[in-house]
Amino acid sequence: MSIRRNSSYNLIGSAIPLILSLITVPIYLHLIGVERYGVLAIAWLLLGYFGLFDLGLGRATSFRIAALRDAAPQERSDIFWAALAANVAMGCIGGAILWVASGYFFGHLFKVADAIRPEIIESIPWLALSVPVATLTGVLTGALQGREKFLQVNLISTVSTIFFQLAPLSLAFFSGPRLFYLLESAVLVRLAALIWLMHASHQVITRGSRPKLIVSEIKALLRYGGWVTIASLFGPILYMIDRLTIGVMLNAIAVTIYTIPLQLAQRIAIVPSALTTALFPRLSASTEEHQRILGTTATRVLCSVMTAPIIAAIFLIQPFLTLWVGTDLAIKAAPLGRILFVGFWANSLALVPFNQLQARGRPDLVTKILIAEVPPYIAALYFGLREFGLFGCAVVQAARYIVDLLLLAFVANRKGANWRLMALNFPTLALAVLCAGEWNAPHWLWFLTGTGLAGGTALIGWKTFPAELKDTVAQRLHSLFGKTRAQSDA
Repeated sequence: MSIRRNSSYNLIGSAIPLILSLITVPIYLHLIGVERYGVLAIAWLLLGYFGLFDLGLGRATSFRIAALRDAAPQERSDIFWAALAANVAMGCIGGAILWVASGYFFGHLFKVADAIRPEIIESIPWLALSVPVATLTGVLTGALQGREKFLQVNLISTVSTIFFQLAPLSLAFFSGPRLFYLLESAVLVRLAALIWLMHASHQVITRGSRPKLIVSEIKALLRYGGWVTIASLFGPILYMIDRLTIGVMLNAIAVTIYTIPLQLAQRIAIVPSALTTALFPRLSASTEEHQRILGTTATRVLCSVMTAPIIAAIFLIQPFLTLWVGTDLAIKAAPLGRILFVGFWANSLALVPFNQLQARGRPDLVTKILIAEVPPYIAALYFGLREFGLFGCAVVQAARYIVDLLLLAFVANRKGANWRLMALNFPTLALAVLCAGEWNAPHWLWFLTGTGLAGGTALIGWKTFPAELKDTVAQRLHSLFGKTRAQSDA
């Protein structure tokens, strides 16, 4: 199975939920209000963090099964059952801890209207139940990805995400915006997806093999997964503490203002995630030299295809938000989005060295980088939010992603990290942020500037695009236009 085809499956599987979320977010805001939406954003954030009780077994399972792709089926089955057994126990422990922690956070720390707080408290059991569901989903997905079954993984993920978006929305429409029912429906949808994943895993991995629980396999997975778990502990702190801090220092409405552009910026990761997820099993089975070649090619591809669209997004975010969520929110959220787009551009490129290091069996290096980033990031975030509000928070978040890219690229590749290519793109992005903020400039000048920067970057991207992929694109275009011409002649 080719990396290109698997990347396409991952991209389509991410794009469909993205389109759906663009449609449903304004409806959610209308049906449940800005404040309840901010509460839901924090709830999903806490759920994502407590997914660390996966113990890194999702990625460890993918790594081990990919490395044993030519081994006997029973060996892969043993790994699968070991990961599943350990994960069930830890998912239940994580759910219990989340129950206690979220009760204290929402009951005493989070700033929200008194009328909504009882709704949050009664919803906590469903939030806790979602932890073991999420951790088991990670292991089952990792197992299927280790066998490069990306079509099945993305089909299940896409269908479940569609219902995950629509089920709570339907309940809000017919039964009102009570948070208890919204969370209940979302968890039940994820539980159905978990059953589907278990069936797919049986067909691909465990069918015809005898279920066995081998303690040595659990230890081997935990040795790899332990470092991933520590990364999962500190990584989400870096990822989620901005919104938690906003909720404590400001309020739920400020969380919504910040979350809306953040979610848009996060969506640009669907392209690099699609590529690097498909690349990981191949990296795991390759030599270090071949890993370096694959990583260099992946970085060149991402720089070529990501920078111009991000520049376009930087210019278009304010008019888009105006149409999407209204003028008031757009005016407050657009400046944050421009900064965050730059940060997530860096985060997209950082996925390549991140996956290279984990595929080499060195998740410890990733973890040490994340741990080193935590203290200065928290200090900078507090200062930025206190002195400059949400804009300062966005700047600190973007700066952290840029530092993350530089550190990971240096550790993974040293001199072979495409420094010149990254250095060429970053000033253009910074210039785009400055120019796009001049919303009061003449529209023709604003439009011309955005078009010029995006177009120029696209030309540079084509020039640096890997030659072998250029040939593939040219052949596909020639074939497409050839068929179109033939049809028109007929």
